[in-house]
Formats: sequence, structure tokens, C-alpha cells
Amino acid sequence: MTKKIAISLPDELVDYARGAVRHGEAPSVSALIGEALNDRMRRQRLEDMLVEMLDETGGPLTDQERADIDRELDA
Repeated sequence: MTKKIAISLPDELVDYARGAVRHGEAPSVSALIGEALNDRMRRQRLEDMLVEMLDETGGPLTDQERADIDRELDA
């Protein structure tokens, strides 16, 4: 089910969205905005899950753990 709503956006974002549709990068402005909101919702859910996992395993990473991970990812 979908609902129609009215939103206000800065001119720059409206121009970008309409350009994306015009260039075939999105089927409609509504679809583009829906995709962006869906991406944000998914990132928030992943962040919430990460916080929950960290809480269950002893809390957030230490600076040393972060440095070790960064070093491994760069290798």
C-alpha cells in the first residue's frame, strides 16, 4: 500500500530529482525519494543491530580495536 503525501524540498534537491528522472536514473521523483528513505531506514536498522550486538559482547570497540580493524581492512 502506498500513501500520497506532500513534501517541501530545497530547489537544488528538486532539480536533482527531476534531472535523475529525465536521465532515466529513476522512474519518478516519488520513486527516487522512496529509495532514499528506504536506504536510510535500512542503515538505521543495521546501526541499531550493531549497537545491540556490541552491547551483548562487551560494548563499543576500543580505539585499539578500531585501529586493528582499520589496519586489517587496508591490508
